Amino acid sequence: MITREAYRADHVGSFLRPPEILEARQRLQTQLDSSRHDAPASVAAQSLRDLEDRHILRVLAKQKDLGFDIYTDGELRRRNFMSDFTDAVEGFDLDDAVGRTWKTEQEKNAPASRVAGIVNAKLRQVRPLTGHELQFLKEHAPGPIKMTLPSATQFPSISFKRGVTDKIYADHSALLWDIVEIMKAELARLAEQGVQYIQIDAPRYSYFMDEKWREWIRTELKIEPDALLAESIQADNACFAAARRPGVTLAIHLCRGNNRSHWYAEGGYDSIAEKLFTTMAVDRFLLEYDDERSGTFEPLRFIPRGKMVVLGLVSSKHPQMEDPGMLVQRIREASRYVRLENLALSPQCGFASTMEGNLLNEDEQWSKLSLVAETAREVWA
Repeated sequence: MITREAYRADHVGSFLRPPEILEARQRLQTQLDSSRHDAPASVAAQSLRDLEDRHILRVLAKQKDLGFDIYTDGELRRRNFMSDFTDAVEGFDLDDAVGRTWKTEQEKNAPASRVAGIVNAKLRQVRPLTGHELQFLKEHAPGPIKMTLPSATQFPSISFKRGVTDKIYADHSALLWDIVEIMKAELARLAEQGVQYIQIDAPRYSYFMDEKWREWIRTELKIEPDALLAESIQADNACFAAARRPGVTLAIHLCRGNNRSHWYAEGGYDSIAEKLFTTMAVDRFLLEYDDERSGTFEPLRFIPRGKMVVLGLVSSKHPQMEDPGMLVQRIREASRYVRLENLALSPQCGFASTMEGNLLNEDEQWSKLSLVAETAREVWA
């Protein structure tokens, strides 16, 4: 019997958006972009909400059918994994953004990522970050729910622009700690309202594993990488502390890039393992281990006894199915460093960090999640 606290079959949270949701969202945006903020826009907004409700019910039922013990709404109401924050907090110029480009095996020059705006005013929260999601999920989920939020550390590196943001915030650190205060209040609210599993998605830690990005931190952010790593852990720990309650599982997902099946960072956990694993105040680490870019399991030796490691062995980036026997073998290999009872399985990342989604279809997505659930049952039955 799989205990709910273990959540042996896990997933990072986001699912592919059905085309009709994307089309409805585009219709609404077109109306909002026009000068007519009138009844038709309200009708379009309600139509989108009704579609989201219907598809969230569908993905909740699918998770139950596959045998998962933890439920998300697939982030279907979001434009991207961090839009809950930028939509609820004033001070972001969403028409201005710092582009990021990276290379992959699929494309020599991947498109720039523009998923968050530049901070051009003092940040001010105008509504709960997940207020538009939580109640529906609480009312309709068949079991414990997971709420996902971006790490506070996500924003300073992509939303701080010299000549703009530094007129409001003296440096990246000042911006970070203002964001931490907003995140602390939101995580505390979620814990108080009975959310059983809170996950922070934190792509920026991958910068500390990859030498090209460590150099970018030195030259572009003008910060020493190890100093920024220490401050980042301190910032996320402050957020987790606000949510620490009996019965609440706290987790962090470390991502190497996932937008439209692309990636931007590589390297094993070796360079940050001891510092991060021993000081990050979470119950679960969701770690990417879907290909050779992720390195070996050896850094897992620094995981404190009793904490859970969710092995992201199944790729959400491509449709090719992993071999079930190989997954079992890799779990056994990881158990050399972390006891089997403290391991779980998931895809390496979500299926739609942005609403456009990764380069596979919904049937392939559910096949991947079915593989996760079936393998978990086999290993931990």
